[in-house]
Amino acid sequence: MQSLEGKAPAMRSRRAARHRWQEILEDDPGAGLLNLFDVWIAFAVALLLAMVSYMKLPELINANSSVTLIANPGGIDMELIRKEGTKIERYRATSEQLTGEGERLGTAYRLTNGEVVYVPERPPAPGPAKAPLKR
Repeated sequence: MQSLEGKAPAMRSRRAARHRWQEILEDDPGAGLLNLFDVWIAFAVALLLAMVSYMKLPELINANSSVTLIANPGGIDMELIRKEGTKIERYRATSEQLTGEGERLGTAYRLTNGEVVYVPERPPAPGPAKAPLKR
């Protein structure tokens, strides 16, 4: 075995540092778990970014964007999820009926393929009402 007397001072400090690191690892059995925790955090972030890119919705991670999603459309547990900036609101459909006064805004039609189309009503044209022409 060689002695450290003939070696450069840098070599001695590297071995001393390695020796200190081995002592720390021997003293703390949980030190390896910290590295494993860091790996899992990096994996979770990568998984989140992969899911966002798969859904083609990068607006979900943009703090200045607005997004509206409909979960389970037409079902009993239908939900409307609206994100404006960093605020996320959830609206759930209920079976209770509401009463009150208001104005009709339009009509919704369900097509044969199950798609729902909303047709807004046209507001009356401004100006005097036109009388039908007489011939």
